[in-house]
Amino acid sequence: MADASSAMRNPVAATTYPVILAISLCHMLNDVLQSLLSAIYPVLKADFALDYWQIGLLTLIFQCTASLLQPVVGIYTDRKPMPMSLAFGMASSLVGLVVLAWAPSYPVLLCGAALIGIGSSIFHPEASRVARMASGGRFGLAQSLFQVGGNFGQSAGPLLAAFIVVPFGRPSIAWFTLIALLGIVILQRVGVWYREHARAAGQKIVDRTLPLPRNRVIVALVVLAFLTFSKNAYMASISSYYTFYLIESFGVSTQTSQMMLFLFLVAVAVGTVIGGPIGDRFGTVAVIWFSVLGALPFTLALPFVDLFWSGVLSVIIGLIMASSFPAIVVTAQELLPGRVGMVAGIFFGLAFGMGGIAAAALGVFADMYGIRAVYLACAWLPALGVLTVFLPRRREFLR
Repeated sequence: MADASSAMRNPVAATTYPVILAISLCHMLNDVLQSLLSAIYPVLKADFALDYWQIGLLTLIFQCTASLLQPVVGIYTDRKPMPMSLAFGMASSLVGLVVLAWAPSYPVLLCGAALIGIGSSIFHPEASRVARMASGGRFGLAQSLFQVGGNFGQSAGPLLAAFIVVPFGRPSIAWFTLIALLGIVILQRVGVWYREHARAAGQKIVDRTLPLPRNRVIVALVVLAFLTFSKNAYMASISSYYTFYLIESFGVSTQTSQMMLFLFLVAVAVGTVIGGPIGDRFGTVAVIWFSVLGALPFTLALPFVDLFWSGVLSVIIGLIMASSFPAIVVTAQELLPGRVGMVAGIFFGLAFGMGGIAAAALGVFADMYGIRAVYLACAWLPALGVLTVFLPRRREFLR
């Protein structure tokens, strides 16, 4: 504990693991709160007699609220850091939880989803900046550790929903405000470290010179955006509708379906941990190639297998696809030096926004053609990975 306190007080050039682990833990807490929303969709559907398009709209409101605000937060805090905004973002999520627990109607549910989205939009850009500050130059590792906290949080949400919300009802969501309170306390301490580190680094001149020609940078960023779309649209099909697919296709219980979603999300967390260090060692483009295209055979097979192999294939898909996101973020930060908050805001926001739009569209698609058709259509999304050929290689940055 003393080492952690020292690390919080004294900014250093080496990798500051206590800070990275603290921000990763808070990412986990933040994403537990977020993932509760999608995890309790079966409960909300039953309580409010919702159609699939209304489920999709809930996801759209949550994710688009986050995506629209994240780039704004990132651009603003690149110029004027706001260390204490981290705790404020967690407080917004806390209020959103209370609203979800006691909402009397569907429109109020939408307000609760929006509040959690606002909390996410504030948290992610600044937390990503803290991870990079504390990385000591090991950017891929720091991003992986930061993001894996979120992945574990997302995987824990369905599990907690299965054993708490399903048996005790929607009001039990309010119990999770204790998690939000813990996050606020930790983020306040992280904010102190961030403020002192930013003050110490404030006199340094940040070089914002582009490492490649402007047109080359634009093309690369557009490609990264398309790759983020393919990854998160498919992830949205799993996080929003996988439980319904399992219930409808195999007749499993809600708790069993949430356990299988939990396994998928754990695989996503493991893939995230693996992706960052491999990107530091072999280059981010190599990781992106493997991550996006490597999942294609398994996504194509998923709609045609039984319950057991659905679980196996979903774990493989999560493991492979998740390894790319740290690499995508680090590549974008290298393409736009000195704009850490903007990049984090855009790409985390892009992930949320594209996932939300995909979830809403897939909800309409599911109402029209059935749940299985969703996975038949989404199976081809990883094929967009061929666009990786247009990304710059590591040697181009070294010129």
